[in-house]
Amino acid sequence: MKTEEKTALIVGIKFQPVGKIYHFDAADLTDIKMGDYVIVSTSRGRELGEVVQLLAADHTNAKGSHKPVERRATPRDLVMRRMWQRRELEAMIDCRAKAAELGLTALKIVRAEYSYDGSRLTFLYNSEVEEDADPQELYQEMRKTYSNARIDFKQVGPRDVAKILTGMGACGLAERCCSKFLTEFSPISIRMAKAQGISLNPSEITGMCGRLRCCLMYEYEQYVEARKQLPKIKKRVVTPRGEGKVIDLLPLKDAVVVQLEEGQRVEFHRDEIQPYEEWKALQEKARAPCDKHENGGCDCGKGEGK
Repeated sequence: MKTEEKTALIVGIKFQPVGKIYHFDAADLTDIKMGDYVIVSTSRGRELGEVVQLLAADHTNAKGSHKPVERRATPRDLVMRRMWQRRELEAMIDCRAKAAELGLTALKIVRAEYSYDGSRLTFLYNSEVEEDADPQELYQEMRKTYSNARIDFKQVGPRDVAKILTGMGACGLAERCCSKFLTEFSPISIRMAKAQGISLNPSEITGMCGRLRCCLMYEYEQYVEARKQLPKIKKRVVTPRGEGKVIDLLPLKDAVVVQLEEGQRVEFHRDEIQPYEEWKALQEKARAPCDKHENGGCDCGKGEGK
């Protein structure tokens, strides 16, 4: 008898309120829905997460590409998770105290995270001095203190630290973007600030983490697309008020600032200007004699130029 192929249901799961989304196969839970809590197996062990995406996929193509969802979380699982979460602050304080006792001043404990059932305890730490970032001695001490859980140490970067600690953003926003809605950190470069005409003063482009602000990428693509329609800086153009040179771009206004021959700086919309080379070529073509009516009878107006 031919077995009926199942349609795979790929679900996106978050393990933190504002965290990265991971995908799992929930083909065996056909009635799963958004907001459900489930138990899955990850590289760090079994985790409890919330379903935040439902993505249908062909079973034959998706088979084996995603780990399966083990089961729905029970009320007991949820109660256990809340219980262990209440103990995370105490564990973090203990770890910080032990690090200070061992003289590991360069190693900063940012957070402690219990797995939902308390079987694993992970300490997140940061260190700007790489050679002093080895937590091995601290790891041995914490194993003695928390012998009932598997102890892990995970190093995180400055952006992750800012996300965990939360607080006001450098722009004055009551809550930092990374703590409020950013689930992943995208690469940020100084060219993003240049493309948007933002001052390169460190206080203008640096976030509370000491790195380039994540918001530099929010409108970057729009600026890049808008700039493609505008002439480059120093390009000569023809305007309704004469020839001039482009000295600044206003991408969101679809306009440029042109320095005219007499020195004036005037703003023009893109539709009001024309590249100088293109304009010059049209002028020369207009002055050229007619080459379409060699046998006479020209009525296009160019015949007089012969």
